Amino acid sequence: MSNGLRWGVLGAGGIARLQVSDMQQHGFTVTAVGSRGLDTAQKFADEFGIPKAYGSYEELAADPDVDAVYVATIHPTHAEVARIALEGGKHVLVEKPFTMDAAEARSIVDLAASKNLVILEAMWTRWLPHMVRIRAILAEGLLGDVRAIHADHDQNNEGNERMYKRELGGGALLDLGIYPVSFAWDVFGAPSSIQAHATLTDAGVDRETAIILGYPSGAHAVMHTQMSGTGPNRAAIVGKKGRIEIEPVWYNVVAFTRYDDQNQVVERFDEKVGGRGMHFQAAELESIVASGRLEGDILPPSETIAIMETLDTIRDIIGLTYP
Repeated sequence: MSNGLRWGVLGAGGIARLQVSDMQQHGFTVTAVGSRGLDTAQKFADEFGIPKAYGSYEELAADPDVDAVYVATIHPTHAEVARIALEGGKHVLVEKPFTMDAAEARSIVDLAASKNLVILEAMWTRWLPHMVRIRAILAEGLLGDVRAIHADHDQNNEGNERMYKRELGGGALLDLGIYPVSFAWDVFGAPSSIQAHATLTDAGVDRETAIILGYPSGAHAVMHTQMSGTGPNRAAIVGKKGRIEIEPVWYNVVAFTRYDDQNQVVERFDEKVGGRGMHFQAAELESIVASGRLEGDILPPSETIAIMETLDTIRDIIGLTYP
């Protein structure tokens, strides 16, 4: 699956552990890790048998033995850290949300293009087997005219202090709501209308947000996200000829069932992969680099920017602002 790029990881937290674990399990080469402190980086390197540890992002970005970088820092720092990696001449995979807003996203994408480097949003769900099959079903027209998407991402994150702090990019929308919003973009493309309602905490971040995206065809994507309670975390795509119901937690490696318009099961998809499947997004970046292109077809940078614009509009509607 790997095309042989040598990876560095910027950030040594939980999401970095998940990504590196999947990459190593599937034969990718992780050669360096960088953090804001050498002790943290070295502990991470020791845990995963990574040869090099750096106490700054700039040091890793300057390493000639690193070809691509995975940015795993908290999202208020994504733009800054991605810029450091790009200035160091590295291809970059950036955790979602890609940046804090569309303006930041656009500046990073423009920088990557100016340096002829690949930059990719790490929306790992896009490349999971069940999502690949769902796109094929939609392309074949097996659901007929698709009229609706229903998706939620509701978790109880009350123990996660960062998510309750404005200065750290807290709130449900950017951490959790990004998943259903990106899913709607994957299926329907650009919305023609955006509605939202939220409940904000005393600190000014959204505890829960409901979203309806409308489309020129009259179809709708109906979504909910919250960080104070665990929901069903299912997703469904409804067409005139049938529907797809994705099991919880729908953005992970899970099964789905396709029904016809008489409510009869016509397909059951349940493909297993090792780990969480986060290696697929690293494989996508490596494939793009190997092809000599700067973007792939599944999530080009222009769509990442447009998704951030949708999130910006939702934030404007609900009054969610950041320092």
